[in-house]
Amino acid sequence: MSLLPESASFEELVQDYFLAVRGAGLMLSALDTELLTTWAQEGVPFEVVARGISRSAEKALWDARPGEPVLRSLRSCRRQVEAEIRKYRELAAGATAPEPHARRKRVRTWEETRHARLCAALDDLAGREEALAPRVRRLMVTVLAHVPTEPAALDDQEALVLLGLLRALPFEERRALWRDALAAGTEQQVMSARARRVSRRFRVLAAVRRRLGVKEG
Repeated sequence: MSLLPESASFEELVQDYFLAVRGAGLMLSALDTELLTTWAQEGVPFEVVARGISRSAEKALWDARPGEPVLRSLRSCRRQVEAEIRKYRELAAGATAPEPHARRKRVRTWEETRHARLCAALDDLAGREEALAPRVRRLMVTVLAHVPTEPAALDDQEALVLLGLLRALPFEERRALWRDALAAGTEQQVMSARARRVSRRFRVLAAVRRRLGVKEG
């Protein structure tokens, strides 16, 4: 997901991803930078914050006017990002809590919870769209055969599933979806080639989710 080397700081990773998804801008405002510093102190993986950003952007993407950035500021993502942070911390705490004397049901991790939700969404899709059911079943036993233990691997897994579903659509529908997705946002020429790729991939995956009614895991 990141455009930067592994040595990049949490703040650099988040800023880089936000600007790529936003499709415009070169740097954050002072207020956005202050908020980013607060998130960095939470000690959660970059992908948790990135997920909140992408969810906020997906909600705003289809209401943005032509030529407008998808998101106006990092602060506009605050509600979704902090909800993801809380969810991650609660699940992490539950999964690592010491066992009491009585037997206690194991709590799913953040990754396991997202994986299970994605599988449930695909089951629902197979029931709604018979033509896609064979592709859904194939993806379930190949791409989704295991639960990633790292947030980045989970994001890659979800992207592979959505792109696999996109390829299963009829050619004309697939082409129209690509065209509409890429016309739904803006990209500044000053963005790097890698940033433009992330921006485009975000919009295409959001369009596939919207078309198929597949909610994020």
